[in-house]
Amino acid sequence: MEKHDLIIIGAGPAGLSASIYASRYKIDHLVLGQNLGGTIAWAHKVENYPGFTSISGFELAQNFLKHATKLGGTIINQEVVNLKKVNGFLVLTAGDKKQYQTKTIIIATGTKRKKLGVPGEKEYLGKGVSYCATCDAAFYKNKVVVVVGGANSACSGALHLAHFAQKVYLIYHKDNLRADPVWVAETKNKNNIEIIYDTSIEAILGNGEKVDSVTLNQPYHNQKNLTTNGVFIEIGGAPIVDLAKSLGVKTDEQNFILTDNLMATNIKGVFCAGDVNAWQKNCQQAIVAAAEGALASLGVYQYLNKTPEKTP
Repeated sequence: MEKHDLIIIGAGPAGLSASIYASRYKIDHLVLGQNLGGTIAWAHKVENYPGFTSISGFELAQNFLKHATKLGGTIINQEVVNLKKVNGFLVLTAGDKKQYQTKTIIIATGTKRKKLGVPGEKEYLGKGVSYCATCDAAFYKNKVVVVVGGANSACSGALHLAHFAQKVYLIYHKDNLRADPVWVAETKNKNNIEIIYDTSIEAILGNGEKVDSVTLNQPYHNQKNLTTNGVFIEIGGAPIVDLAKSLGVKTDEQNFILTDNLMATNIKGVFCAGDVNAWQKNCQQAIVAAAEGALASLGVYQYLNKTPEKTP
């Protein structure tokens, strides 16, 4: 069984930042992650990460990966499927059945996309239903699409789609978008984006092969069904906490993991950083995730050495 002092679960901004700082602290560590670069890699454009006035999410994620590996971090593209405590150590099982033993872990598993839970959503996944505008926008050149949501990911997705699609409907169940003001202004000024407020989708319809319309909860321009070639669901994420809960890690009422100021959970040797952390749920940004990753590695360093130390 491979043994380390620290294993970081998750390879997004939080996990990779934790790896960078773990390398600086000379902590023997390993990163296990299913989605290398994390969900930031799906963002078509990032304009709020210091040092980059504008950069694609994919490029930023690649920069994180290169930085972490250059400093000595080992990053393995594997999902962790099991986590347990054995004789005071933490034992992880990866998707390839390989097992690892560690003294500490940093949980940086992030969030998974929320679903609408309406008829047709599951049936038409990959046939017009998507959770990633950046991934699939190019398939909708000169077509009509619907984006569901009203926060940053929805506005960003709608703007990206607007470069390809003939028409983008942004459907939101409230009366005002809640994205950052800069995203709201850009979305409202895009001439092929139309925002439909106070409306939600009741069903996604199609011909069995692909999506052709959505049913709205109230008529829009006297029509209950809105014709569309694709539906992009951008309504946020739910924390991925199954592994953490298997150890008895405490969460808040929304299932986000509770930690102290150095990202330590209620379980000794278990730390947490990124979108899955309760500290970040109101500001799920790459810069915050990266900062938490740095703090988590400091927490691990102090835990392993048992005495508080200043940053080297």
